[in-house]
Amino acid sequence: MTHAIAAPTLKMGIPIPNAKLGMWLFLGTEIMFFTAFIGTYIVMRMGSQGWPTDTNVTHINIALGGTNTFVLIVSSYLVVLSHDCLLTNKYAKAWRYMLYTFVLGCVFLGIKGIEYAGKFEHDILPGHIPENNRQAMDKVVNQFGVLMDKRLSAVFPLGSKYESNPVLTREDQKASLDARVKVLTEKADRSPAETAELAKLQALAKLNQEYVSLKDHVRSDLSLTVPAEKFNDIRKEENAPSKYPPVTLDEVNHKVAELVNDKAADGTKSSELATLAHGLTPAHPILYGNLFASNYFLMTGFHAIHVIVGLFMFALILMKGSRLSINDSVLVENIGLYWHFVDLVWIFLFPLLYII
Repeated sequence: MTHAIAAPTLKMGIPIPNAKLGMWLFLGTEIMFFTAFIGTYIVMRMGSQGWPTDTNVTHINIALGGTNTFVLIVSSYLVVLSHDCLLTNKYAKAWRYMLYTFVLGCVFLGIKGIEYAGKFEHDILPGHIPENNRQAMDKVVNQFGVLMDKRLSAVFPLGSKYESNPVLTREDQKASLDARVKVLTEKADRSPAETAELAKLQALAKLNQEYVSLKDHVRSDLSLTVPAEKFNDIRKEENAPSKYPPVTLDEVNHKVAELVNDKAADGTKSSELATLAHGLTPAHPILYGNLFASNYFLMTGFHAIHVIVGLFMFALILMKGSRLSINDSVLVENIGLYWHFVDLVWIFLFPLLYII
């Protein structure tokens, strides 16, 4: 009697774990996600003549970007070592390599944070960048106005003088400033503290005059060489704008530098005026600057989010501690695949944003 050998049970699908297949499918969607960003950036970059490439203008730090590239490549190598140690039952070693990968991921985010801080410091932010001289002059005036509000409110807080009307306008603050200066000026027996207060208030009044003058010149498009006292007469003249030189960005930035670098009477230190003007900076137009900043923060921001997600997954493995075993090999391999993808995206972003 013959006995037929039972055929082996067929398993449908490709011969890889379902979890790994799911990760590859997920990474496929992620590739399409970043391809859209990168493709859009390339089209904008190639189609915009005059795109900002000077690192002194964009404040792109190639050294930090290169360091981050090295950090990610090393971290990808370490996660491979971690998985290899896991397969050879070297669990403690696998955990240590995973820890090193986690630390390098944190280093990447720290360096990226330094880069972002530089962008915020120089106001290289979407919607904040002037793209022509007129926008640059308007930015200086707006910045000056914010600074002036801050300085006046520090001396005359909103609502301090008018309890029935807590909304204190700049005109109210200016009136209070002039009144206080007048009182201290006319006081014959001023104390040292009052003398110091008077010097500060006079400097504040001077700074406010400079702000009003600069604002009027820019809005009237008249050179700073045209006395503000003539504005009322100029407005009555026919075809007045063609008779007087227009204001220039160089004039505006020179005035800003003059205020910020103003020296005391002895010439050895900054004056009270310079102290109050601290924080005021010149502005320079960057053609396509807002488009550049939008692309930069969009791509690097989404990449940073993916790095954070990767660190969260590494943390889950690290929390296992001594419980880490070969049963976690598929999970570690999938996390490694995800991390390699994060590394690969950065290898595309670095030359596009930092070098080309």
